[in-house]
Amino acid sequence: MIPFEKVLSKAEEYRPKISRFLRDMIALPSESCGEKEVISRIRAEMEACGYDRVEIDPMGNVLGFIGTGKHLVALDAHIDTVGIGDRSLWQYDPYEGYEDDEIIVGRGASDQEGGMASMVYGGKIIQDLGLPGDFTLMVAGTVQEEDCDGLCWQYIINEDGYRPEFVVLTEPTSCNIYRGHRGRMEIRVSAKGLSCHGSAPERGDNAIYKMAPILQELRALHENLHYDPFLGKGSLTVSEIFFSSPSRCAVADGCSISVDRRLTHGETWETALQEIRNLPAVKAAGAEVSMYTYDRPSWTGLVYPTECFFPTWVLEEDHAACRTLVEGYRELFRSEPLVDKWTFSTNGVSIMGRFGIPCVGFGPGHEDQAHAPNERTWKDELVKAAALYAVVPSIYTEKHAR
Repeated sequence: MIPFEKVLSKAEEYRPKISRFLRDMIALPSESCGEKEVISRIRAEMEACGYDRVEIDPMGNVLGFIGTGKHLVALDAHIDTVGIGDRSLWQYDPYEGYEDDEIIVGRGASDQEGGMASMVYGGKIIQDLGLPGDFTLMVAGTVQEEDCDGLCWQYIINEDGYRPEFVVLTEPTSCNIYRGHRGRMEIRVSAKGLSCHGSAPERGDNAIYKMAPILQELRALHENLHYDPFLGKGSLTVSEIFFSSPSRCAVADGCSISVDRRLTHGETWETALQEIRNLPAVKAAGAEVSMYTYDRPSWTGLVYPTECFFPTWVLEEDHAACRTLVEGYRELFRSEPLVDKWTFSTNGVSIMGRFGIPCVGFGPGHEDQAHAPNERTWKDELVKAAALYAVVPSIYTEKHAR
């Protein structure tokens, strides 16, 4: 039997330590590819909490293990953050942060070092109470997610050789249960022109002018993309524009744009590219439409290239992984959870989107805090999440594992 009341009591007991650990992580700037210090801090906390084994893989992900059972279950938190943006918009120093009885403020508080703090102490609760089950729990602090969603898990699965039976994603959900989100891809559209002196533009072919009608047609395409009843409509937006020209006194000989394309259920990367290639202005300009690739070195120096395609995923509501979290929520909190979806993207794009490993989400913090100035999370949610993470492996192995 799982002692749910004792789990809740232990989680509450660790409230100060969870908060302190999160404050320590926030204090260490950890943008994508610069996570070394925060990874070391997480490793130290796992070791202090009595994890059976802790390792840092060649990409720089920190992996902590509890138990030696046959069913591998994983908890995932990416521990890289975005930058701080305009510092004048912050009421508090983004790294020194702020704390009172209810909230913790700082870059990464919700997105998503708060999830990491709760995960580590969920594991400690398992150790403290000797929670039952034939499982091995892997607690993964993963890198480079903000730069390239799921790349870390491509490495963990393909190179480290770990393939969990299911993964709990601890991105912020306001302590609701999420079972999917739209995918995305990063697309480049490039038009070529012919440069000449700006005093006689008729001698050249201005690539910026060629791009102008493409922009208008992309805006119209966004309004007519596929709709899914659960995930909603696909979307696109032009996020960047570039040009090449010999000088400010010349006709531009090249113009490119970046398109952030969100893929709903039922869309594919092939159809998304073809929709843009079929636009009349793209054809008229002879523009090239392609997918970006990602090849930045991790903090360890490892380069693991991938295409910038991040697949859509949806877990059925009656799947064992989803039922595990729903049952744990009911037992711990004596109420019904909201089962929903994320607006943004997570490492689930690789775990389930590429590899078909079931994912389900539950995390402290709120989506609207992600990438925002004065980012914050709530201590009650940190405690609540630690309690649920602690019971997940036992519920799964006792009731749902095969």
